[in-house]
Amino acid sequence: MTRVADRLEKITEWMMAAMLAVMVALIFGNVVLRYAFNSGIVAAEEISRLMFVWLVFLGATLALRRQQHLGLELLQARLPFKARRACAVVAHLLMLYALWLFIEGSWIQLLIGMETRSTVLRFPMAFYAAAGFFPAIAMTLTVLVNLWRILSGQPDARIPGDPQAAFGAASTDH
Repeated sequence: MTRVADRLEKITEWMMAAMLAVMVALIFGNVVLRYAFNSGIVAAEEISRLMFVWLVFLGATLALRRQQHLGLELLQARLPFKARRACAVVAHLLMLYALWLFIEGSWIQLLIGMETRSTVLRFPMAFYAAAGFFPAIAMTLTVLVNLWRILSGQPDARIPGDPQAAFGAASTDH
């Protein structure tokens, strides 16, 4: 399972790099065309905006998997292991609820977006909502896996405030 997730992470990284390269080329090309030839790429802004939205949500998914989102663990680090574990379970349940709301809202927007078209390229505006919908599902799976690890007492569970987590080792004060 971890190998599949690692493979998907690499594919996501490559997709993000390709999107960023296309965005830079389009915007730079558009600037050069406007200033040098008084012309431009009509679809550049629309494509770049769509890619930027996807980059944000894909990046958030990768950051969650790597535990790189900002977090305040100062209080949790002072708690005993069982209290830290309880806090982690509550936090994961709250994250799952928030992700459920996000998935539900993105799904509704996706359905609405199927009827609406972009101005220049006329693609369905559902592409924007899909940028939130699919990464939110991936984030939900990531949170569920870590919640399972916490509840089953696996040593690779990520528990905020774990004094050994910063060094890549599992906590030993169980």
